[in-house]
Amino acid sequence: MTDAARSYEVLARRYRSRGFEEVVGQEAIASTLRNAIENHRTAHAYLFCGTRGVGKTSMARIFAKALNASGGLLGEEAAVGNAILQGRDVDVIEIDAASNRGIDDARDLIASAGIAPMRGPYRIYIIDEVHMLTPAAFNALLKTMEEPPRHVKFILCTTEPHQVPATIQSRCQRFDFRAISASRIAAHLAAVLEQEKITSEPEVLHRIARMANGSMRDALSLLDRLASGATGTLTARQLEELFGLPEDSVIDAILAAIGRGDAGATLRDSAQLLDRGLTAERLLDSLAERLRELLVVATCGAESELLETPAERREALAAVAEAFDPAQISSLIALCDAVGRSSRSSSSPRALLDAALVRMAMSERFAESAALLAGGGGTPAKKLLAPVAGAAEVVRPRRVMAEPRSAPPVAPVATVEPKPTPPSPPPSSVSPAASSASPAASTATPLDLEGLWSRLRAAVAGSARRAALLESIEPVAFDGRTLLVRPSASGASRWLETRPEPLLELLREVAGRAIAVGFEAVEREAPRPSSEHVSSPLLEHPLVKKAVEILDGTVVRVMPTVAWGTTEGAVEGEER
Repeated sequence: MTDAARSYEVLARRYRSRGFEEVVGQEAIASTLRNAIENHRTAHAYLFCGTRGVGKTSMARIFAKALNASGGLLGEEAAVGNAILQGRDVDVIEIDAASNRGIDDARDLIASAGIAPMRGPYRIYIIDEVHMLTPAAFNALLKTMEEPPRHVKFILCTTEPHQVPATIQSRCQRFDFRAISASRIAAHLAAVLEQEKITSEPEVLHRIARMANGSMRDALSLLDRLASGATGTLTARQLEELFGLPEDSVIDAILAAIGRGDAGATLRDSAQLLDRGLTAERLLDSLAERLRELLVVATCGAESELLETPAERREALAAVAEAFDPAQISSLIALCDAVGRSSRSSSSPRALLDAALVRMAMSERFAESAALLAGGGGTPAKKLLAPVAGAAEVVRPRRVMAEPRSAPPVAPVATVEPKPTPPSPPPSSVSPAASSASPAASTATPLDLEGLWSRLRAAVAGSARRAALLESIEPVAFDGRTLLVRPSASGASRWLETRPEPLLELLREVAGRAIAVGFEAVEREAPRPSSEHVSSPLLEHPLVKKAVEILDGTVVRVMPTVAWGTTEGAVEGEER
């Protein structure tokens, strides 16, 4: 073995912070501790809390160095500072509470606290993982930590602050170390590679930073593993092979298949990753992570700072995000999390994964079942795209309420008005009688109702998603400014009244200008069949009978509905 091999020091140790100015992501804490030393306002005990690898122990050593190697050492400041940073100084005692956690260890610490420091002004105790001390050891330290000798200071470090007794915390100044952002970690890794004379693809550093989950030490360790086995430039392919990560292109293909509702392609693409040894849980985690990026793109745009990906990837993410809206992405993330947790303890995780992927791809049909279960009267449309930037501002429609049976219903109309170019109040309602084209409207546009509807049909040809907009409504009237529609026999427009943006965009595209949309109220059916005309074993169920009796209701029909994992019958009732 060569001397170079024996002397190799891992990146996590070689690039450990040596001063307050080198600490990454904890600038506020470093500034506070530095100012406390300069103003002679240092406390006798500190508690550093935070997840692993965020700089707690490094900050404790830097703080101890600033206290003990600041002068009066007859030129030995550098040697003392190096000894403190390496954990070898006689006046800075580092204790691992995981292996020295008993009351006898605490008593030894208390006894040694009375010894004066040999070189520096303070005798400093750095207790790592202090939450591992036993209750008896904590109790033994209480008095000493509250009133220690003037030359003694305690710095306690822990990843589990809730396990540190409140009596100990009350005697310390507490500092909470934050997880380091992926962008800061990636920038630090780039600086390390520059000093190591190693080249890398930008995507590699961003993916390592995300894998580290806010821990700089974990990020440096991952980078060290990759650099030790790679030759030449570090590539994303090498990263995927070494850590068993799914390829970005395959994840994008799976999400694209989900977006267009292709369940078969979704399963085939996922099988590629599973055949390479990727676990179902890891695949779901990767999908959830990518869906989070799509959620940021869909809500904040591809240029948002919340998107911690290189610029080359943002365009591809924006293309995939066009097939989803934020509400749908949120549901898919929740589904990935739920199935991922279930797969850990399941004997057939592959079945759970495939079922989840098919459900993602067929989310439209599950939405249809949910609408029927909630009492919806028709088939909901395809998944709606998120509103395009700069789209017309809409006035949300009023809910159209049915009149009592005793009185004939009035036909109010809910109108959705796009944002007009010159500010003008949107019309509150449009009636069929007022829908005849006015002379001004006829002059402004040559389109009539038949011509507009024909253009709409031609515009949605070949797109099932956009054609669904027209399948759920029927045209009633068009006055040149407002298109009046009613629910079709095959579908209900209730979903469209609350989400009219896709229809408004389609109208703008066809007519070349903003056109409002009015929704005609649907009259209630006057007589309803009695329960005697409905036959089903479900009607004999005691709970159903009791519900009909309490609500004084009439069962009009029994519909089979399909929910996730169950097949049940749903009874649609109506108040008399």
